[in-house]
Amino acid sequence: MTRRHGYALLAAIVAAIVALSTAIYVSVAADNGTSDRTSLSGSGPARPSAAPASAGVWVGTWSASPVGAEPGTETEGMTGRSVRNVVHTSVGGTSARITLSNLYGRTALTITHASLALAAGTGTPAAEVGTTRRLTFAGSTTVVIPAGAQVLSDAVALAVPAGGDVLVTTYSPTLSGPVTYHPTARQTSYAGPGDLTGDETGTGYTEQVDRWRYLTALDVLSDEADGTVVAFGDSLTDGKNSTVNANARWPDYLNRRLRTSLAAGRDLPRYSVVNAGIGGNRVLADARGRRENQAGVRRFRRDVLDRPNVKIVVIDLGINDILRTPGTVDPGKVLTGLRDLVGQAHARGIKVVGGTLMPVAHRATWTEAREGVRQTINAAIRSGTVYDAVIDFDRALRDPYAPRRLASMYDSGDRIHPNDRGYERMAASFDLEYLKGSAAARL
Repeated sequence: MTRRHGYALLAAIVAAIVALSTAIYVSVAADNGTSDRTSLSGSGPARPSAAPASAGVWVGTWSASPVGAEPGTETEGMTGRSVRNVVHTSVGGTSARITLSNLYGRTALTITHASLALAAGTGTPAAEVGTTRRLTFAGSTTVVIPAGAQVLSDAVALAVPAGGDVLVTTYSPTLSGPVTYHPTARQTSYAGPGDLTGDETGTGYTEQVDRWRYLTALDVLSDEADGTVVAFGDSLTDGKNSTVNANARWPDYLNRRLRTSLAAGRDLPRYSVVNAGIGGNRVLADARGRRENQAGVRRFRRDVLDRPNVKIVVIDLGINDILRTPGTVDPGKVLTGLRDLVGQAHARGIKVVGGTLMPVAHRATWTEAREGVRQTINAAIRSGTVYDAVIDFDRALRDPYAPRRLASMYDSGDRIHPNDRGYERMAASFDLEYLKGSAAARL
């Protein structure tokens, strides 16, 4: 090879690298936990992510796992209507991007306009004047999301505050079939006729709902956090029966504890906290028909591993396997499933903190045999053979005089889900020192 040809080849390589590094990115994941798996873990490509050149790293500031197809939307979806989701941030950043999901759609979902804005206040669809940003996907305001897929938006520059409400609005003019949604949000969101993605007044939003539609994640480019903590669980993590619009789920309380401790100068990792809880979720089996409410072992990659810069996952899962499996579930199978989740996390260098299963006595489906399964699983968790570190939610919230049931001061009234005080107690029982360090080499 001549020197001249060598220079030409080098120039071509450099040009290719520059072109690749400056390309506009988009991510559409066709396999988001819907395909059949040949093992508990399964396999599949991770969702790629990219960040514009700026200080900070991408972290999750809010998330909600897709649960199923919204009843009543089977034919039209949200055709000709704007959906304004209200979400609460855990940390702030200088740029933001969103993930939209059509996981439970039966046809392609066309979004012609989407926007992001800071809320003008709590409990309102109105946007703070001047904060609305038009979202694009691979440079276009229109995106078509295939059935069973999700899409990552381009980043937009916006000063997103920690502990604030953000409005994410989408508009679809065409028939789209079932809406992929997350019910029991404990957060009021909105909808209204026509394209209201640029509306700052909020007056056109005539519908209020306790659910999130299409939106499953909000990420920020942050200099406030160096990584993400994902709380992965069932309705106890999702915050069922907590006060609406109060952000009183236990991961919310954990985030505020961490922020307060950091502000006080405590030597702790700077992490965001996001929620990947689903009501009724199980470790091993999908909870509803049409493969909805996917089992923990099937959704773990999408809802945890593919989130940006995950450093810690907190798992509190298994009680629904006990309560909803006909007969009595094999505790060994549940523990194998939990250890599979740990193995998936360790393969990505993610540390796993796990919670013991809280008491459920006096529920209609409670039996002595099922209580025995809970005790067996908790004994294994406490022994240190399942997780890298353990939070004893059971001991923290049970009645000391009747340890098979929740203490009345923490009970929301249904004998299984905590009230706000109980969720705060769950967060308080988390040793913040567990956030330090990385995954154990081997359990």
